[in-house]
Amino acid sequence: MKTRILSVANLKGGVAKTATTRAIGSVLSDLGLKVLMVDSDHQGSLSLSCGIIDANPCLANVFQVGGRDPLRLADVIVKINKGLHLVPASLALAAAETEITSRPGREFILSDALETVKNKYDIVLIDCPPALGQLVINALCASDTCLIPTPAQPIDIAGVKMFMRTVDGIRANKRLNPKLTIFGILLTFFDGRLLTHTNSRNAMIAAGWPMLPMTIPRSVRVAESAATGESITTYEPENPAAKGYQELGELIQKWLKNV
Repeated sequence: MKTRILSVANLKGGVAKTATTRAIGSVLSDLGLKVLMVDSDHQGSLSLSCGIIDANPCLANVFQVGGRDPLRLADVIVKINKGLHLVPASLALAAAETEITSRPGREFILSDALETVKNKYDIVLIDCPPALGQLVINALCASDTCLIPTPAQPIDIAGVKMFMRTVDGIRANKRLNPKLTIFGILLTFFDGRLLTHTNSRNAMIAAGWPMLPMTIPRSVRVAESAATGESITTYEPENPAAKGYQELGELIQKWLKNV
């Protein structure tokens, strides 16, 4: 099975990108896959959800920004548990947005780094920052596909539309990543009892957007699990959000076998 790279991305913040990445990583490793998660957000939320605070070394060392010493990607990988590893982030990574702009091949720094380790893993999951900057472009240029988490609100739908245009722009440029695909749109914080949520979902389906069949309901347990350094899928497996992520993980596993 060839290693695949999946970015979890959206231009908006607060849409459950980190919780989704953490949960998918946990589910896939529990299914026996070797998983590498990459925290490409300088806020380091994915790292925090794995119990890592102010990581040093981290991805900033790989990008050689923020005053960090240059290191290979292999030198910053942290073992979370059997089958699940992490490239952590810290505030130093924020410097990437300004410090790499003049570097030749700046869009492929992450892609080149992942080439040196990805044969050790079945899948690489990249948790992207909530913006359209150098780190997101790096993630999309490195990825085979991207997963877009979003709440089902009109303002959030507008953000998804903008992000899909970004993906189209990456694909349209033969020098970037013409083979990039969208794995699907995942509705988060979803409540089927709310008319705005069901109407938004129906509108996205009617528009032909690649909607995933499962939804992730709102649950305070997701935030609680992150505070303990766990995924919701191990913290409270019977939670509806955990079950939704379990279903998503199994869908990704099937995709990996078929691509």
